[in-house]
Amino acid sequence: MGTKMKSKTQAVKNKDNDKKAVGNGTNKEDNGVFASCTFSSLGLHPTLCDQLRERMGFEGPTLVQAQAIPIVLSGRHTLVNAATGTGKTIAYLAPIIHHLQSNEKRIERSDGTFALVLVPTRELCLQVHEILQKLLHRFHWIVPGYIMGGESRSKEKVRLRKGISILIATPGRLLDHLKNTTSFVHTNLRWIIFDEADRILELGFGKEIQEILNLLGSMKTGHEDQENTVTRPSKFQRQNLLLSATLNEKVNHLAKISLEDPVMIGIDDKTMEPASKIRFAYSDSDEDNEDKFSNKIEAVGAYKVPGQLIQRYLKVPCGSRLATLLSVLKHLFEREPSQKVVVFFSTCDAVDFHYTVLTEFLFSAHPQTEEGNRPIFLGCKTLRLHGNMEQEDRTTSFQAFKTDKSALLLSTDVSARGLDFPNVRCIIQYDSPGEATEYVHRVGRTARLGERGESLLFLQPAEIDYLQDLKKHGVSLTEYPLIKVLDSFPMSGHKNMKNSVFIDMHPWIMCLQKALESFVSSKPHMDELAKKAFCSWVRAYTAHRGDLKRIFMVKKLHLGHVAKSFALKQIPSLVGKSFQNQAKKRKRFEKKNGPSNKRKVARRVK
Repeated sequence: MGTKMKSKTQAVKNKDNDKKAVGNGTNKEDNGVFASCTFSSLGLHPTLCDQLRERMGFEGPTLVQAQAIPIVLSGRHTLVNAATGTGKTIAYLAPIIHHLQSNEKRIERSDGTFALVLVPTRELCLQVHEILQKLLHRFHWIVPGYIMGGESRSKEKVRLRKGISILIATPGRLLDHLKNTTSFVHTNLRWIIFDEADRILELGFGKEIQEILNLLGSMKTGHEDQENTVTRPSKFQRQNLLLSATLNEKVNHLAKISLEDPVMIGIDDKTMEPASKIRFAYSDSDEDNEDKFSNKIEAVGAYKVPGQLIQRYLKVPCGSRLATLLSVLKHLFEREPSQKVVVFFSTCDAVDFHYTVLTEFLFSAHPQTEEGNRPIFLGCKTLRLHGNMEQEDRTTSFQAFKTDKSALLLSTDVSARGLDFPNVRCIIQYDSPGEATEYVHRVGRTARLGERGESLLFLQPAEIDYLQDLKKHGVSLTEYPLIKVLDSFPMSGHKNMKNSVFIDMHPWIMCLQKALESFVSSKPHMDELAKKAFCSWVRAYTAHRGDLKRIFMVKKLHLGHVAKSFALKQIPSLVGKSFQNQAKKRKRFEKKNGPSNKRKVARRVK
């Protein structure tokens, strides 16, 4: 691809010689900003540098951008492992735009697709497209576009037929068009980027990715299925990029089948080094090099989280979880009304239940207050986002939370990867992550690009060992002062409330829990939502993977307390009957037909 290794070396030298202190509004290196180079010194076109400043607000590159941009400009295959919120999207989009605008002959729509960006979710697809549109404001001949599930295939076919220079896509929809849309021109394809690669693979798209690489003729030699490979002619050298905040065996495998002689950024050390110090992989035989590559990835143990992120946990009895969550949210928005908060749940049903509670529940700490005069418990704007929503509703919630100055978002892990919500002040993990690495991605929605942020993790007493598991990966949490927060709420007729040491016996929690149970039992639609949320929550709890299984054990749960956490008065045997029947049916089915497909389970939960 046009640019030689010499240009990369020169760009690195320029970067090292440039000592201007620049950044995204700050010069602090511990906030993730690299304060010793400019975008211009990295080798980017002046007009593109202007766009980064004027449209994106970047006065200079972040550390990961300073590392990655010269390497991507050089044409090398690249694997980037960096914390969320460090500007990885710009790190690959900017070099691609630089090369496309510098073509001797201006590219046209009829030339088809030059760059393909694969992302795991529809929301991330829209976000990358939005960033791309801003960067291409002065390069109108380079056409951005996206294809994703939930959109009209026929409309996408029209756009592909006209031509899309840089295409953002979700794997399933891309594979569909590669097989069925003959007008999709990709013979000039130069770049394939896997953004949030670990999440793409966790969602079960591994087979689709291999098929896509085969169809595009981009599978690394020795790993392709020779019978099914369709090699597409290309005028250009292909460059593949893989970006991920966490590394695991699946990412390792994808890197091995898609990257040729890659440069690895952010893997060797807990803190990343400037590009001039990055070690280039592969100098011996192919077999030895592949082992080195695997060892580098497998050795990574520390989670990469923003240094300025304040991480805390709450130890809450199961039956008091709902009342505690509402209390914490009320405290946060009373303390700072103009802020954004994201709460993560394990299932779509749990999101729907808590969303309805927060938008309908009326409460007064004074018992004599008539129901008609009780105010809404939480007065902030509340939104929800999960995979079972209609695409139009998902897009509306996503855009509203991005643009609003103050809002609360209740979401499944569909929001945990790559999404850049501006000015999110706090992340609450109400339900623990299903996988260990998911913790990193959830908290990565705050404290982005040097901004302050905090995260709260809800744990039951039986789950407290999870703190030790996080500590092994370099993540330490301090305890949230919950009792102090509960004591701050005004209570009528409880003079000695501050003497309460147990959360479930605290007068405020007891009063709130009673009101919640009355609210749910008095409204049939709430009772139904609570029961559905209860059943799906227990199913999700049994689905914890890997080492988390020994911590989050369903047999340790008291189903009566779990029911109480959904404000249900019914005893567990009544509420849990449908779940138990489903579990028996599932066991009979699996005994007869084998275990169910993991991918289907993952998608149902999300």
